[in-house]
Amino acid sequence: MAREENGDRRGGERPRELSAGAAALAARCEPRVNELARRMAGDVFEQVRGYAELPADVKDVEIAATARHGMRLFLRRGAARPRPDALEHFQERAAQRAEEGMPLHLLLRTYTLGTKELFRALRETAGPGEQDALAELAEALFTAADRLVGAVTESYLDEQAALAAERHEQRRSHARALLDGRPVTGGPVPGGPALVLCLRFGDSAVTCGGPGSAVGVRRLVRRVQTALDRAFGTDVPALLDAGGGLAVVPGAVEPPTRMVELVREATGPEVRLAAARAAGTGDIPRAARLAGEVVRVAAACGRPPGLHRLDDVLLEYHLSRPSEGSDRIAALLDPLAGRPELVETLRTHLEERQDRRATARRLSLHPNSVDHRLARVQELTGVSLADPRDTALVLAALLLRETETETDAGVTG
Repeated sequence: MAREENGDRRGGERPRELSAGAAALAARCEPRVNELARRMAGDVFEQVRGYAELPADVKDVEIAATARHGMRLFLRRGAARPRPDALEHFQERAAQRAEEGMPLHLLLRTYTLGTKELFRALRETAGPGEQDALAELAEALFTAADRLVGAVTESYLDEQAALAAERHEQRRSHARALLDGRPVTGGPVPGGPALVLCLRFGDSAVTCGGPGSAVGVRRLVRRVQTALDRAFGTDVPALLDAGGGLAVVPGAVEPPTRMVELVREATGPEVRLAAARAAGTGDIPRAARLAGEVVRVAAACGRPPGLHRLDDVLLEYHLSRPSEGSDRIAALLDPLAGRPELVETLRTHLEERQDRRATARRLSLHPNSVDHRLARVQELTGVSLADPRDTALVLAALLLRETETETDAGVTG
C-alpha cells in the first residue's frame, strides 16, 4: 500500500476510496448505466466528426459495451487505483481501433464526451445536501479520466507505431524483391511496364540531428516516401536511406510533373533523380542499374540537380562506359593532378559548350582568367580544345575518372 501511495504522489495524485456519501450517490446512478451507454453510443457521440461513418456493430455493440464497462468501473471504485488488469479492456479496444484506422481524435473524444455525460447523470441524480458528494465525484472523475485517456493514447500509439513499422518493412521487402528480380510476395506484381527511380540526396537533406542521426534519417525517409506516394497517387515500393535509394512505380511510364517539386520539398534543392522505364517485372533490375548510372554520370559531368534521363546525358553516358582503352583515356588528365582549379575550369568549359563568357560567369572569374587556365590545361596535357577529337577525349577522360572515383567511394545512387 505504501508503495502504491508513493508512486501516486510522484504522479501528482493520491488515490483514495470514496466517502460514504459519494459512494451512495454513485450507487444510485449505477442503474442508469445501460441507458447512458445507449445514449452515448447514439446521440452523444454522433456530434464527433467521422463517428457516423463507423459500422453499426462498432457503435452499438463495442463502443456501448466499453462505455458500460468504464462507467461501472468508476461508479464502483471512484478514483481508487484500479486493479492492474482493470485498464486492459480499454487498451485492447484502443489497439483494435488503431488497427481499424479510427482516428485518435475521434477515439479520445468518445472518452471525454462520455466523461461529461456521466457527470451530467451524477448531477441529475444528486439530491439536496449532496453538493460535497457531487464535488468529490467530479474530482474523482477527472482523475480517472486522466488515467484512462493516458492509457488509451499510449496503447493506440504503440499499435499504430507497430503497424507502421510492419507496413514499412513490407514495402521495403516488396521493393527489394522487384529490384533483385526475385519472386514478389506480399504485394502486387506489376504485369506491365514500370518506372524505376534512382534518388541521390544532398549533404543537407538530413536536417534533424545531423547526417549521423538515426532520427534524422528516419524523418528524411518518411518525408521522401510521403512525397513519392503523393506524386504518384499510390504506395510506392522504395528502398531509401540517408544518401538516397531506389523506387519502383508499377504501371507508370513517366514521372508526374510535380514529383521533383515534392521531393525537393522533402530533401532540399540538391536532390538528383533519374528515371528509367522497365518493360516488365523481369526488366526492373536492368532499369535500376541504368537509373543509377544516369545519376552518377549527370553528377560527374556537372549537370545541375534535378530530374535526369538517359537522353539528357546520352553522349556522356556512352563516353563514360569502361573499355580496354579506358585507362589510357583517363590518364590524359594525369598531368592535372593537384590542380583542381584547372580540372573544374575544364569541366565547366565543356558543360557550357566552350563558351568562355558563360564559363567565367559560372566560376565568378574574368574571361581572361578562363583563357589563361585553359591554355595551361592544353600546355600540360598536350590536347587542343579546338580539335573536336581532342575535346571528345578530354570529356571522356573527365567522365571516366569521376565515375570511377564515385564507384570506388561506394556511391550507389
